[in-house]
Amino acid sequence: MRIQIVDAFTTRPFAGNPAGVCLLPAGEWPDDTRLQQIAAELNHAETAFALPLPARGEADWEIRWFTPTVEVGLCGHATLATAHSLDREGLLPASGSVRFRSRFHGLLIAHTGEEGEITLDFPAAPAIEVPVPGGLAKALGLRPEATFRTGALGHLLTVLPDEAAVRGLRPDLGAIAALTRREELWGVIVTAAAAAPGSGYDFVSRFFVPANGIPEDPVTGSAHTALAPYWSARLGRSGVLTGFQASARTGLVSTELRADRVLLTGHAVTVLEATLRV
Repeated sequence: MRIQIVDAFTTRPFAGNPAGVCLLPAGEWPDDTRLQQIAAELNHAETAFALPLPARGEADWEIRWFTPTVEVGLCGHATLATAHSLDREGLLPASGSVRFRSRFHGLLIAHTGEEGEITLDFPAAPAIEVPVPGGLAKALGLRPEATFRTGALGHLLTVLPDEAAVRGLRPDLGAIAALTRREELWGVIVTAAAAAPGSGYDFVSRFFVPANGIPEDPVTGSAHTALAPYWSARLGRSGVLTGFQASARTGLVSTELRADRVLLTGHAVTVLEATLRV
């Protein structure tokens, strides 16, 4: 099995979010235990496995994503990385668009542009305001301005006072893990508006998923399916917004809300290719 490591939502290596990508041969899916073992061995936030589907169907490939410990329902950066790998391998349809069938979020589309940019077409995750969960302020080290549930996405969107608060956050990851398990959440997004106009982005975020093997995710495409509608409404803007994920690796995600879908655009860089020998 060939494996690629791709840095997503970046134009340079060793930035953005690294993902494992495994393009499988046509046929049946390998055993789930095998897929989980490979993802654990690679030990990135997510590893994507893509299986080619018969021609002339509703989708071109089926895609699944695994953290080092569990299968996940949706992953933006590993989908972008997979589309990038398909492009490099000459496996994209002539249109430049590839249709992925996912198990929990239906049809996902990735389009590769002339400059190598990749746009993902994902379902939007509208945010519903909820009371601040007990223990969240202590886990974060400050009280958020507001918190929102993101429906099927399963995240808690947490609004902080300003960009400095997001960048300087040093959460208690053990407490975050306990809270997300208790509240049946996947992870916690923290976000704030950009500190200054002209910074090249409109809002900042970080994302913590310690209960599922990801202490802090470097750049999270799926989180932006909730961030895009939230910031579009709050800023009163319907066009393109850019999010900056302020992790140690950093990354930029261009977003555009279109009805009940979100377009997420970024670049990717392949940094490693290998062959699994066992």
